[in-house]
Amino acid sequence: MSDWIRLSANDQVAIALKEFSAGEVITLEDGAQLQLTDDVPKGHKILTNPVSEGQDVLKFGYSIGKAKVELTPGTWVHTHNLGTGLKGFLEYEYEPTTPVAQAQAPRRQTFQGYVRDNGDVGIRNDIWIINTVGCINKTCEVIANRANTQHRGRVDGVYHFSHPFGCSQLGDDLKHTQKLLASLVNHPNAAAVLVVGLGCENNQIDSFKLAIGDYDPRRIKFMKSQEEEDELETGLALIEELVEYAEQFQRESVPASKLKLGLKCGGSDGLSGITANPLVGSVSDRLISAGGTAILTEVPEMFGAETILMNRAADKEVFGRIVSLVNDFKQYFIRHDQEIYENPSPGNKAGGISTLEEKSLGCTQKGGHSIVTDVVAYGERVNKSGLNLLEAPGNDLVSVTALSAGGAHIVLFTTGRGTPFGGPVPTVKISTNSELAQRKKNWIDYNAGQLLEGKSMDDLTDELWDRLLDIASGDTHTNNEVNGFREIAIFKDGVIL
Repeated sequence: MSDWIRLSANDQVAIALKEFSAGEVITLEDGAQLQLTDDVPKGHKILTNPVSEGQDVLKFGYSIGKAKVELTPGTWVHTHNLGTGLKGFLEYEYEPTTPVAQAQAPRRQTFQGYVRDNGDVGIRNDIWIINTVGCINKTCEVIANRANTQHRGRVDGVYHFSHPFGCSQLGDDLKHTQKLLASLVNHPNAAAVLVVGLGCENNQIDSFKLAIGDYDPRRIKFMKSQEEEDELETGLALIEELVEYAEQFQRESVPASKLKLGLKCGGSDGLSGITANPLVGSVSDRLISAGGTAILTEVPEMFGAETILMNRAADKEVFGRIVSLVNDFKQYFIRHDQEIYENPSPGNKAGGISTLEEKSLGCTQKGGHSIVTDVVAYGERVNKSGLNLLEAPGNDLVSVTALSAGGAHIVLFTTGRGTPFGGPVPTVKISTNSELAQRKKNWIDYNAGQLLEGKSMDDLTDELWDRLLDIASGDTHTNNEVNGFREIAIFKDGVIL
């Protein structure tokens, strides 16, 4: 196997698949010998063709930035000599691309899920405790811990998701918190939900009920802590009722088309756009070809690759909503006096990603080649099958929470650096490289680095597809579930009193 890879015939860079030292020689596709003038870390870029100062440098067949100086073959290309080519707002035109042939239908097209009374399908039979305000995080945590001890084996688990908001928030900021929490309340992985309020917060239970919408009183119970003599005792009694309700549900065969996958990357490296992200895109296409749903978010990490998604819009109306999604997020940066095209995080740079457009071109590959069918606002639930774009930032916890609230049963989280966290739903950590998968077995659920070790994309797609249906059926659990890592974070953009 080669020690480097070129992703497109037009690229002037090759990606190092091992660490190189200055003076080493690599053999290019045409047999030419190239001596490296710099040390090049694994996952980073080696220049193979000369690039003039100010000229585009191509990777994936697209520009990943402009050369800051004249670049000569053998050079290590990174932040010291490559800068972003992105500037300001752009004018977009709808230029629909020819749809790629649908992915081959998978052999296995069902899983064992829980069909809820309203027709929704869940993959876990949990009890969730959602608090309207951060003041009662500890109360909810105690109730969840005691309830888990009391009801072990009767349901999959009783879980509380701590957050600091719900009080002293004003206007749209409060509405966003309510909408996000309400979407979690309505998630079908929760067989039943206990909503706990304090009593004096802005997010009053009565107004929160409006955000939840129509609900089954057998499935959702409410408690105002200030009105209870012993809120722990009352909370546990309500959980008992919810557990009895949840016990009526049993797993049954449902089509894979009912599955919703959230797509997310974090702690990326130079291999993310070569292994894990394309693999997730292949699985996403397969699910969509079976009638299912995939949800792509991290809007700032679409900057520089947004036209690829725009030209895959189902129609001009969806195209216009993608334009608004991108431009509204750019305006959010401007409103806070921040650079729109800020470079990737320190971890991304250390892994070999030099510019935002390079990060974005790798990030958007998680969406595969499917048509974009809908654009969904932050905190709202996805209701159309196919590939959906969801409004949320790149922050790992915030975006995974938004994907969960949007209805994702499982989140596929690709990473080259690793992270232990998980969201409210099973969070499948997919490593971009085998070294990470071997070193952090308690974090990583699947190794996409196998693509560089002789396994084909089709084989890994089959393997990951089967793993996901096993997870959906409850036959196996993700590391975040096993380790008890279930967290939420809410996007905040407003005044606190």
